[in-house]
Amino acid sequence: MALVKFSNGNNNNALSPWFSDVFENFFNDSYVSDRLTTRVPAVNIAETENGFHIELAAPGLNKEDFKINLEKNVLSISVEKKTENTEENKRFSRKEYSYSSFVRSFTLPDSADQTNIDAEYTNGILRIIVAKKEEAKLLTREISIK
Repeated sequence: MALVKFSNGNNNNALSPWFSDVFENFFNDSYVSDRLTTRVPAVNIAETENGFHIELAAPGLNKEDFKINLEKNVLSISVEKKTENTEENKRFSRKEYSYSSFVRSFTLPDSADQTNIDAEYTNGILRIIVAKKEEAKLLTREISIK
């Protein structure tokens, strides 16, 4: 049998508030939190009658930063960006490097026309349109009841 100690709101340990504050401040620091969290852009995917629309929110990038590949039926979107910031003053010199990268992959359905894919990047949104094959487009009709 194992005993598990848990807190019910009464904190009798004098070090506990200081201890938790130190770690809370450390992990909430913007420098540390920027490096600890992985940043994968949010994606919206919609299916229409004529195709599939993929929108990827990636502000602060250029269209040259993106690499879009199609291998078999897997569409991969990747970014690898390196920035360098140099600041020189009379008393000090500072150089900061920043690397950011991500990969998002999507399996295309059999109804997707892999030869008809368009992409554009405007205002921080990468839009990819994958057309549907002609035979896969939904045909709508009204069915009469006899």
